Amino acid sequence: MTHADPRAAALIARYETLQSADLDRLIGLYAEDCRFKDPFNDVRGRAALRRVFEHMFETLKAPRFVITTVFVEGDQCFLAWDFHTGDLVIRGASHLRFDAAGLVADHRDYWDAAEELYEKLPVLGALMRLLKRRLRAT
Repeated sequence: MTHADPRAAALIARYETLQSADLDRLIGLYAEDCRFKDPFNDVRGRAALRRVFEHMFETLKAPRFVITTVFVEGDQCFLAWDFHTGDLVIRGASHLRFDAAGLVADHRDYWDAAEELYEKLPVLGALMRLLKRRLRAT
């Protein structure tokens, strides 16, 4: 996917082709004191962000991102994405804020860990599906 906004275009290109050897190129698009938050991490700074991605490559099978939707308005960017690893696909979104230099200052990932991950695990998944059925309004 491409986008007319050069900040978004650079991020999309890096994420969709991301390999462990390319982490410096991705991290270079983030401000030195950036903040990154997802359901499992809440870190500040490039070094901490790099550790999050290093851990991803160390623990997951062939992780890759496919960006499906992009919106940019001023210094705000919204990316919808599919994250592929092994036989698993997690659908989520990222809200980013660019600083005055065009670097990512804030990056917040949103995805439903219960639906996208826990429900797909053998024992925990059965429990999550049962709870979901009991809590459903209809």
